[in-house]
Amino acid sequence: MSTIRTFIAIELPPEMQERIAQVQARFKQNSPAGLVRWVQPQGIHLTLKFLGDTPTQKIEEIGEILRSVCAAHTPFSFSVSGLGCFPDFKRPRVVWVGVEEPEGHLKGLQQAIERAISPLGFPPEGRAYSPHLTLGRVKEGRSSDIEMLGEYVKRVGAQVALGPVHVDSVSLIRSDLLPGGAVYTPLVRAALGGGAA
Repeated sequence: MSTIRTFIAIELPPEMQERIAQVQARFKQNSPAGLVRWVQPQGIHLTLKFLGDTPTQKIEEIGEILRSVCAAHTPFSFSVSGLGCFPDFKRPRVVWVGVEEPEGHLKGLQQAIERAISPLGFPPEGRAYSPHLTLGRVKEGRSSDIEMLGEYVKRVGAQVALGPVHVDSVSLIRSDLLPGGAVYTPLVRAALGGGAA
């Protein structure tokens, strides 16, 4: 049975990718060289559901489910602001920028997708959904360098406000892990009700 790596996500417009690139550039000036493996800005998405190895014969069905779920949700916007680290500022492994959508549209859409896709063999996540955009992953390095990076994120995080993103579609995306980094290919774009994908 042939499989491909896939995930469901909201794609970012080019202007948001450009603002994220500027944040990453500031980081590169203020953190030890080579400590973080930065994600290419054009490869940054707001992931709603990671599917992983997906049988190719299920792609069409996943697409139909995605279109059906999205048709029942209206377009909305979220704002991109604030920096943080997983698991914490003392031992950062992942550096991210936050996503805020206080009306609950994003959470509702994510939960509806999770529920609808679950019967196909993609069980719900064990932990609560925590929307964020991954900027980079910290490599192994001196603990003093890693702590310094965490301190920088903590110090400047609240000043980062990158503006809104309007959401009118959700994508099923193929992920190919190549030596030069991941290559992402949208397979399906599902329009939110009233939106045009």
